[in-house]
Amino acid sequence: MTRRRKILLLTTAIACAGLALGAARARDVPKVATGFIAHTLCSEIFVSGLDPQRDLAETTDAMPGARLLTWAMDFQVDRTRKDVTVSLFGIGRSHAVYRAGLGCTLEHGQGIAEVALPPDDKQPTLLPEIAGPGIVAPQSEGLAAALDRAFTEPAQPPYRHTRAIVVMKDGRIIAERYADGIGPETQLFGFSMTKSVISALTGILVRQGKLKLDGPAPVAAWQNPEDPRHAITVDQLLRHTAGIALGSSLEASLGSALEPVNTMKYATDDMASFAERAPLATAPGTAWNYHDGNFVILAHLLRQAAGGKPADALAFARRELFAPLGMRHVTLQLDASGTIEGSGSMQASARDWARFGQLYLNDGIAGGKRILPEGWVNYSASATPHGWVGIGAGFWTNQGNSFGARFRVDHGWPRDAFFAKGTIGQYTIIIPSERLVIVRMGRSQNWPPEVDGVFDLVRDVVATTREKGKMAGVN
Repeated sequence: MTRRRKILLLTTAIACAGLALGAARARDVPKVATGFIAHTLCSEIFVSGLDPQRDLAETTDAMPGARLLTWAMDFQVDRTRKDVTVSLFGIGRSHAVYRAGLGCTLEHGQGIAEVALPPDDKQPTLLPEIAGPGIVAPQSEGLAAALDRAFTEPAQPPYRHTRAIVVMKDGRIIAERYADGIGPETQLFGFSMTKSVISALTGILVRQGKLKLDGPAPVAAWQNPEDPRHAITVDQLLRHTAGIALGSSLEASLGSALEPVNTMKYATDDMASFAERAPLATAPGTAWNYHDGNFVILAHLLRQAAGGKPADALAFARRELFAPLGMRHVTLQLDASGTIEGSGSMQASARDWARFGQLYLNDGIAGGKRILPEGWVNYSASATPHGWVGIGAGFWTNQGNSFGARFRVDHGWPRDAFFAKGTIGQYTIIIPSERLVIVRMGRSQNWPPEVDGVFDLVRDVVATTREKGKMAGVN
């Protein structure tokens, strides 16, 4: 296909989108598309240390239809200034800037809030060490075979692009493996696994009496009792039942660029303000709709409760969660206003994602100290009504009778499993009955579910660790 014909197809697609969904939303498509690529590349070049060409290829492979736009993009990486600029035939340009310790932020021409990185207070780690410095080889032939299968690419696309797997049993790593160029300290994009971390930080604020699950959420824009949004609670934000009209964040494809929630993420300076100004689509608590705006608002509430400044929120997260768990390779990225991008921009090593999962396996306790409120783990894993994917309060869950829960159980997942999930193949899976935490990171299509190989991975790990446990009992 000639370049001229590709340009014609691209402009025709955007024009058709404008007819179907309105010119304003279609106008945002180039900005959203270039913003996603600029921010992802910037983060994974300057935080993760990955190769940009490989990263772009694997990411677009995992997003159906994305190549209809990415072939037309031009991206420039300036390793001296540490920024990435992506443009799309002049109708969309995005610029992401890296700052040490803060990751990357999209800059939209209005400047980026200055943030003082909080000093490291050398807090002691409460969670016992999960492994030594070297990569832990699989502790059994069954585990080795499970990892072999998880890293083996199918003969035909869609491919898995598995980047990291960590398996922990009883708080110790019993198997891990990494793709070339990635290791135990490489910070990997969790995407929506970030929501589970924001849920944990929300729980800590609840334990401290700084937030309440029920009653009106303390959002300044909603304080008028005559405002129908006044009734929205923190619980509803955590469960995606607040009813805010921002579209959906379930899909990772070209079509998702048309959702207003992605305009919020990739074309605005202050994401929380954008989300808090949105009207209601449904009455609070009456319907389930998964979108990133809910957790962007929660991140803003976290900032306010922690002291109001960006550094206050970062210091709170480190002091109350990351340091006690020994999570040393973590970056919480910010929007241009200085608020944590709480819906999907945290990066952490696979081992640190596993440490986070271990906190939930330990019922919110690390080293004898209660980090999360009593009952918070069960609350997080409890099913949300009408959440057909099987979702709780910041975590996905196999509890309840949702389509998603039944589907996973039918495919070999234990009924008590719950997990943090990020788009295109990120998982931190907690299985209390097996004393297991399984982390899988990669770049895989969201659908069909079997593409990323996680069903096989969970079945294989559970089966082989059960068998090993039986043998140990016989001995």
